[in-house]
Amino acid sequence: MPGQSPKPPPEEYRAELWRCLVEGVRRVDAPLGESLARRRACFHLIAWNYFYYGEHDELDRDREWIDRLLATPGPSERDIREARSWRTRVAWLIYSLGDLLPFLVHFLPDPEIRATLEASRRYFENHDGVAGGVRDLLSSALDEAAKEQARVLLIGHSLGSVIAYDTLWERDRREPRDWSVDLLLTLGSPLGVRFIQRRLRGARASGGKRYPGNLRRWINVAAVGELRALDRMLRGDYLPMLELGLIEEIRDETEGVYNYFRNENGLNVHRDYGYLVNTVTGHAVADWLRGKWGHS
Repeated sequence: MPGQSPKPPPEEYRAELWRCLVEGVRRVDAPLGESLARRRACFHLIAWNYFYYGEHDELDRDREWIDRLLATPGPSERDIREARSWRTRVAWLIYSLGDLLPFLVHFLPDPEIRATLEASRRYFENHDGVAGGVRDLLSSALDEAAKEQARVLLIGHSLGSVIAYDTLWERDRREPRDWSVDLLLTLGSPLGVRFIQRRLRGARASGGKRYPGNLRRWINVAAVGELRALDRMLRGDYLPMLELGLIEEIRDETEGVYNYFRNENGLNVHRDYGYLVNTVTGHAVADWLRGKWGHS
């Protein structure tokens, strides 16, 4: 489930995401990565972005940078230094204040952060039912998986993680709990942001009705220097899901996680390609593929 903004045409975009995902697994388990590379049909992209924005982005300007990412074994000292810079920490403080005091949003210095919040606002306002239509795209794919009782690893990046969460909540209200998503893997997720949490499906409910109950495990990966994921630790925010027995595990992977995707604009710690190639993501996917949690 991709994040916000227009994306390249689906087949082109899917191919690049797949390359990065396979490489992330290969870096932690080479034989498993090679085996996964031959099973591209198991990877489905919920291409909601064109439905939502009405336009595609161009892949050509990113292809060279993706190639460089795949050829880079890990973050450089420069990447780490920039991700942990005082400028990033000051920006995090400013954006955190904006989350607490929403009227400050219009004064945030980074136009990309403002755009992220505006995209989230548009999604929650659901004009002309467009957000519901986006959730229907994912829900239809989950319906097919449920019919086959298939194991599903659902990956949600950025705003895509919010859409995934909302879709699971809606589906839990209307479908029997005889099938669950095996693992939700959120990457650079804003689900810890108060602005988002107050508007999620079920936010006004109480007890078990507040959360989805059709999810077995949840791993959240957030890179150092992430500004869109202001609160990188989600387990505490969603702890009632564990206490109510709605989920078996919620785990945050944030310590020492660096997204080292670079393009002509410099380091971008939020890009989906950089998250997928990261070995932390690779370990999560590899563990799931190996059937670590009792599946073959």
